[in-house]
Amino acid sequence: MKCPYCRENDNKVIDSRLSKDGNAIRRRRECIVCERRFTTYEYIEEIPLMIIKKDKRREPFNRDKVRAGIQRACEKREISMNDIESFLQEMERDLRESEEKEISSSVIGEKIMAKLHELDKVAYVRFASVYREFKDVNDFVNELKTLLIKH
Repeated sequence: MKCPYCRENDNKVIDSRLSKDGNAIRRRRECIVCERRFTTYEYIEEIPLMIIKKDKRREPFNRDKVRAGIQRACEKREISMNDIESFLQEMERDLRESEEKEISSSVIGEKIMAKLHELDKVAYVRFASVYREFKDVNDFVNELKTLLIKH
């Protein structure tokens, strides 16, 4: 780490602590040569998680977009925001820990459907109708039949 004042590399860390938001480490340093103090921040380097869409386009994982889809399916249902948030955290952690840099949107869709199936059948069917792109009432009825057979 170069001193911002004299550009020398020799410095020592005087103090380390978490930043106010908890997403970085704040370090107070002192230059050995000019004895001036300065602050540096260390952040975790995050590799962007890319999603491969159905049409083969790639876009960065967008947690807000996933949350919005789940919330739409769960409207007027007895699923708390805490349940949705904890599921999102768990799913994102699992995706990042998989060490895959690119993940198919179908993997995410299936994970969401499995969780909604567990939490609330109506929310599950709502999400499935959009995710599986039901073309008509028959597609909807077929999904309900599979739901009834599984249950």
